[in-house]
Amino acid sequence: MADCLNFEIKPVGLISNIFLANNFSTFTEAAEFVRQLAYRRNKNKTDLTTVFDDQCGTCGTKHALLKQLAVENDFKGLKLIIGIFRMNSLNTPKISKTLKLHKLEYIPEAHTYLKFQNQILDYTDKSSKPSNFENELIREIEIQANQITDFKINYHKQYLKNWLEILPNPGLTLDELWVIREQCIADLSVG
Repeated sequence: MADCLNFEIKPVGLISNIFLANNFSTFTEAAEFVRQLAYRRNKNKTDLTTVFDDQCGTCGTKHALLKQLAVENDFKGLKLIIGIFRMNSLNTPKISKTLKLHKLEYIPEAHTYLKFQNQILDYTDKSSKPSNFENELIREIEIQANQITDFKINYHKQYLKNWLEILPNPGLTLDELWVIREQCIADLSVG
């Protein structure tokens, strides 16, 4: 599958030109570069070039950058996906303390990744792999690179709102749950 996914980067757009200027000539090289970058939020999520400037990214910015690279190079079949999964102490140990503090078994999290030929590709960081979350996937939708900001947040919040309505004794508002979720994300950025 990896050979089918790899392509030569051509000087056909902003993202392609930045990868080429940084001596990356194939998608495989670009994806490995992205994987090695630290997991942290970018200063400006709407400008994918900040992944290079900040030398870091999130699942959203990193995968949107790679999707945009594929679009610029007219590479078909690579999909950008938002998957809602049950983020818990087993698949995300760094959030255990926060979940326990708020008496939550899990929190539905929106994760952005790529799919090619129905195979999940996760370049979020060095240790990311589909097995970390695919068994806990609840729902998936395909998006475009420009949907990793407002669209993703609104989609995620709507899912959380619906989830809170079906919990037997949630005792939480959407705003409170979002604060807990933000703490979980901050937990992931540590060490």
